[in-house]
Amino acid sequence: MISFRFVNRPHGLVLTFGIWCVIIFITTFQSMVCNAVESISVKHQVTGLFSKERIDDLKMVFLANMPQIKLSQIDYERSEITVEYDATQVFPNTTTEEVHKRLDQLVRDASNNTFGVKPLCATPRDKLKLIKISVVGLDCKACSLAAYESVYRVEGVEQATASFKEGLVTAWIHPHKVNRLKLEEALRKKGVKLLKPMKPAE
Repeated sequence: MISFRFVNRPHGLVLTFGIWCVIIFITTFQSMVCNAVESISVKHQVTGLFSKERIDDLKMVFLANMPQIKLSQIDYERSEITVEYDATQVFPNTTTEEVHKRLDQLVRDASNNTFGVKPLCATPRDKLKLIKISVVGLDCKACSLAAYESVYRVEGVEQATASFKEGLVTAWIHPHKVNRLKLEEALRKKGVKLLKPMKPAE
């Protein structure tokens, strides 16, 4: 007569389960470490952020067209953004200079050339001069963009804004390269009407 004897081994099952838990934990931890190493955070100066209304447009450019790059912070006052991405996946085997160029091209392509990025300004803010010019015109993004570009493209302009809603164009400039008159001339050439300051009462 043949008989079968079943032996329960609860301790062995517990031990096996524990080993698998350790393996899963180690694998997960290694994955987290790798992601932490590969994911980097970089700050750039952004062009085309000429008004606060453009902040949502910039966010949409990254969300809709560049999901592999996270836009983590926007500093409107300085026209700077902080982005996070996996360097090995997005920009493999590239130098810092090449990353700026490639990211700039990605942003331009995704925004129909209305946004761009460049390295941060190396000149301290207190060495720049802020110029404010009052303007009048239609309150539309296209009009503000045209005014912005006419000023921003002048050599010596580091950062600029333009809003016909506020009736104001501003520019942070290198004073040894450009002055207010050159900015006003560039605006006039673009067809922007300047609001002359009121004369003091005599």
